[in-house]
Amino acid sequence: MNDTANNKTSDENTWNSTVRVVLADDHPIWRSGVRADLGSNFHVVGEAGNASEAIDVIKEAKPDLVVCDLHMPDGGGIKVAQECGELTNIVILTVSETERDLLDAIAAGASGFLVKSTPPEELRLSLWKAAQGEPVFSPQLAGLVLGEFRRMSKQATGSQPLSNREREVLQHVARGHTYKEIGEELHISPKTVENHVRNILGKLQLSRKQELVRYALEHGIE
Repeated sequence: MNDTANNKTSDENTWNSTVRVVLADDHPIWRSGVRADLGSNFHVVGEAGNASEAIDVIKEAKPDLVVCDLHMPDGGGIKVAQECGELTNIVILTVSETERDLLDAIAAGASGFLVKSTPPEELRLSLWKAAQGEPVFSPQLAGLVLGEFRRMSKQATGSQPLSNREREVLQHVARGHTYKEIGEELHISPKTVENHVRNILGKLQLSRKQELVRYALEHGIE
């Protein structure tokens, strides 16, 4: 978080509205750093240090976006996504790059998953897109999603394998390409690319939930 919020990309200069955001993390210094990095296009309307506080703040403030740590106390980002994923756009911002954390966050209802090492300019742009309802996640995590679908395709019925086009889109995301760049490469619109990513995450969310239910039944968890 060493970039200044005043160094805007050309994309940022086209923004003409302000995103109302809630920051949730148990480290106040981290929240201060993110608040500074977000710049003038984001207005922090609430902060929280644990999951229960975050849920209360979200329900009261009704933000456009929630930026939430995965492993904060009282249930972390998973609990927040489960409780508020239907109310607003929730992006998990974490140091974790593990497959299990990514999959659990998506299954819980998060619409984005970014690592805390994301450069400030990229972070602002990704969060802006997330606030508009666009699913976002770090390119290095797209490979995990692709790997999960490969695993799913080898399993029994009930999985939802990717279409050839969805696989192409995900491979480009894993290379760090923007939706616009992917659209130009595949000769489709950026909106179509976004829809493919949304479908990919929807399939993964459904599969992950089915997997968790199956695990619970097999282990007698009610």
